[in-house]
Amino acid sequence: MQQGARSIDAEQVLALLPDWLRAALAAVRAEFGGELYLSGGVVRDLLRGQEPTDIDLTVAAGARTWAGRLATLTQGALVPLGREEDAARVVSRGVTIDIASFREGARTIAEDLMRRDLTVNALACRIDPLLADPPPLSAAPLAVLDPTGGGDDLNLGLIRVTGVESLSSDPLRLLRVFRFAALLGFAIETETLAQVGRQGHLVKTVAPERVAYELDLIMATNVAATTMEAMAASGLLWAVIPELAAGIGMAQPKSHHLDVWEHSLEALRQMERIVATPDAFFPACGEEMIASLQDPRQRLRLKWAALLHDLGKPATMGLREDKGGRITFYNHDRVGARMFAELALRLRWSNEARAWVSRLIEGHMRPFHLANVARTGSLTLRAAIRMLRAAGDTLEGLFLLAMADSLAGQGTERIEGMEGELAELYRHLQRIKAEHVTPVRSTPPLLTGRDLIDRLHLPPGPLFKRILAAIEEAHMTGEVGDAEGALRLAKTMAAQEGAAPDVPR
Repeated sequence: MQQGARSIDAEQVLALLPDWLRAALAAVRAEFGGELYLSGGVVRDLLRGQEPTDIDLTVAAGARTWAGRLATLTQGALVPLGREEDAARVVSRGVTIDIASFREGARTIAEDLMRRDLTVNALACRIDPLLADPPPLSAAPLAVLDPTGGGDDLNLGLIRVTGVESLSSDPLRLLRVFRFAALLGFAIETETLAQVGRQGHLVKTVAPERVAYELDLIMATNVAATTMEAMAASGLLWAVIPELAAGIGMAQPKSHHLDVWEHSLEALRQMERIVATPDAFFPACGEEMIASLQDPRQRLRLKWAALLHDLGKPATMGLREDKGGRITFYNHDRVGARMFAELALRLRWSNEARAWVSRLIEGHMRPFHLANVARTGSLTLRAAIRMLRAAGDTLEGLFLLAMADSLAGQGTERIEGMEGELAELYRHLQRIKAEHVTPVRSTPPLLTGRDLIDRLHLPPGPLFKRILAAIEEAHMTGEVGDAEGALRLAKTMAAQEGAAPDVPR
């Protein structure tokens, strides 16, 4: 049964289908026959007055055959979708077309729609009448097939599953409930939330790659913190990232006003603010921060780092009786980095993403430690350079994370003006980098490993790396300015290390 009579202007659909694609679809349909439907998110977007990014098509059967023929006719790329479903993607001339067959034994388009995840995605309209050549000059509006009431839910701004078996038939939909709520800015229907609560444990049966994909889509929205909070309230987040649950109710020192879990969530909320307008938090270096966030993957990883930066606190929590029972989390940064690495492996993150976020978590206290030194007026050039060399390409990320961490901690014993100190410290490090680090690294090194072998007759080994790093640092600080000075430093270090020259006999 169709819930509410709605239609889409045929001109909107014709504008969505370039002439070359319409001609190719007409040729494929002439070959295989059957009805052709525009379906899912593309219909939803058209009803909302938004321009769809992709084209989703549904046929009764043989979707991969349809897609293969379409790829041939349009000289496009063919990508099979899913292992168990008859679906494929064609990418041609910058357009992405997904074609799927009726799912789960459905015999009609209405049955297919009722087997989909959410009502707002269970919409379709038949488009094969528009494939005539030339297209009809004044085609009638296309009726929207809506057997689950998705049109009404669109108007209400409501996320609702299509039926009682929607989540259990594919538990990934547990995450899709929250993803589409975040993406569309919709509320989740009460009964749907209750179903998520009852069936959340089923997400553990889903392939990790699929889970990670949905989580990243959620985290990429501008309401990630609100969505993660809703997932936690439903219990679903603890099934996906159980490590976070250990922070619930865990008190922190008086520099914080929230427990470990709430602080982690607040850090994510603050990170969303910061990545949206980094120049507001680092006014003297806004351009550098904005440039560091141009890659969407970096913004995504920073949000993950914010949520997970204190993952190691529950495992390292202690009390200093000699300090009046002060709560401590010694080495929580290192422990948290190891825990995150295990979590990222479980979710099949890429090596690059896992390593970058691990470095942020492990180093997230360094800006605070350096700020403490700078506050006393004793920050040396050597200490600044060591921070720059240790941070490498994570420098901006470390300070963005520190800023979010600081804003999320508003306890009575917090250091007033810490955010300003962090911004000023980053500006100072940028100046040191420009004046001392970049000039050294833009010229050939004063000494190389070959020099250590040929001139000092040292055998290759771990000492090489330490000597060359020390020479580079001394060059940056101005303590060494030429090859002879570098050679003297190398000799001194070799002697201190007790390294015996490998002199030919």
